[in-house]
Amino acid sequence: MTKPLRIAFMGSPDFAVPVLAALVEAGHEIACVYSQPPRPAGRGKKLRPTPVHRWAEARSLDVRTPRSLKKPPEQEAFAALELDAAVVVAYGLILPQAVLDAPRLGCMNMHASLLPRWRGAAPIHRAIMAGDEMTGVQAMMMEAGLDTGPVLATEETRIFPFDTTGSVHDRLAGLAADLAVTALDGLATGALTPQSQPENGVTYAHKVTAEDQRIDWSRPAAAVDCQIRGLSPFPGAWFHYTPAGASEPLRMKALMSKLEPGSPGAHPGKVLDDELLVQCGDGQAVRLLKAQKPGAKAMEAEILLRGLAIPAGAKFE
Repeated sequence: MTKPLRIAFMGSPDFAVPVLAALVEAGHEIACVYSQPPRPAGRGKKLRPTPVHRWAEARSLDVRTPRSLKKPPEQEAFAALELDAAVVVAYGLILPQAVLDAPRLGCMNMHASLLPRWRGAAPIHRAIMAGDEMTGVQAMMMEAGLDTGPVLATEETRIFPFDTTGSVHDRLAGLAADLAVTALDGLATGALTPQSQPENGVTYAHKVTAEDQRIDWSRPAAAVDCQIRGLSPFPGAWFHYTPAGASEPLRMKALMSKLEPGSPGAHPGKVLDDELLVQCGDGQAVRLLKAQKPGAKAMEAEILLRGLAIPAGAKFE
């Protein structure tokens, strides 16, 4: 590694913590950590710091939590750090040009997709929901546009049929941690040259909405399977099921599934056996492997069925 760099780290969620830890382990000087402000959480609505904030504070790193970086005092305070570079990972605030220009080497962002595919807020969710077979993490130099900057380095990984957003998130976080250290070193030495993103293939990973979450069993089974795994463990894809004798439907979450052959001519949403095989719109089916009923924890299908009767022939709305 080159001599240690003086850097600011800017990140908020769990995904960013391994990157910060790797930079500390590599011996870089963390001049300051920027993170989203603490927000009310839990039943008591007490202010809860972000995972990055908690990790940094526990190690006596200076933490700043501005609500915006648009005002001159915040920009001046950032410039006064006299940084070699800033490393940004899912920070959640827009960086004005004055902030982007302040570090000597610029601001490097770790993004969880293969740009220019899935620029934006929810790249892991969107990649799985779209049925992508490959994803990855990239170190890119930030500019004013949304994830439009040139790419320094890339690490790829497959998306397997058993993957969820949770499992891919964890895998990419580990890849990002290693890549951030090597990419930062390459940036400092000139060994890595930023390469412009391709002009073709641009897609946007918009935030997951309520409309994304409801399962439409009339869609092809592959699409339903990708929706379930892409929204697991959070926020979860859901459907309604009314047990025999009940007056109100239960809002159930489906959290893991796999593709299986369906029953020709069966109506979409029909449960085909006693182990949660559900017909979809293209004649194929998905088997629910993990689900959650209201007020309960997520359970493997076998355990869920011990306390909730969902027999063959039942109908999911």
